[in-house]
Amino acid sequence: MDTSVRTDGIRPGRAGRPEPVRVPGPSNESGRAREWALRSARPADVEAIAELRATVMRPDLERLGRFDEHRVRQRLRDSFSYRYTSVIVADDAFAGCVTVRPAEDGRWLEHFYLAPGVQGRGLGSAVLRTLLERTDADGVPVRLNVLQGSAARRLYERHGFTMEAQDPIDVYMVRRPGAGTDAFGT
Repeated sequence: MDTSVRTDGIRPGRAGRPEPVRVPGPSNESGRAREWALRSARPADVEAIAELRATVMRPDLERLGRFDEHRVRQRLRDSFSYRYTSVIVADDAFAGCVTVRPAEDGRWLEHFYLAPGVQGRGLGSAVLRTLLERTDADGVPVRLNVLQGSAARRLYERHGFTMEAQDPIDVYMVRRPGAGTDAFGT
């Protein structure tokens, strides 16, 4: 297998290590442009990501009567694939993560979590826009699921995702290549 090309679109840097994507982003609380980057996840990142998942999903899972202190973390540990996961670093600090996993008919966007202190400031849109530009270039659809009633659904809809199916807990969404590009400012 050629290890110089990753399926997540991150280009290898020196010595075959992935080169982080650095992008000026939305402003932080001081009014300066927020610098953010995606770096490849490492196996050692799993616990920080599991804790972040528990923190950000707790309100929605409690509202749905589904929060379990152990299970919320264990489900992440059981499905964690550092190969397809990127850690989001903003202003040189851990700010979140996202997984873009290849699937038979496109990609699955999973485990997209942002730390509460950076939510609502445009970082999620900036990261999502970058990821969707990559999948658009590949000409493939992206699927995800979001909890019923989650505020994240509005973010996904602004970027061209539409409901494909739903059940009492989850809403399954799909985005065809190029959909919602008006959210990209193009």
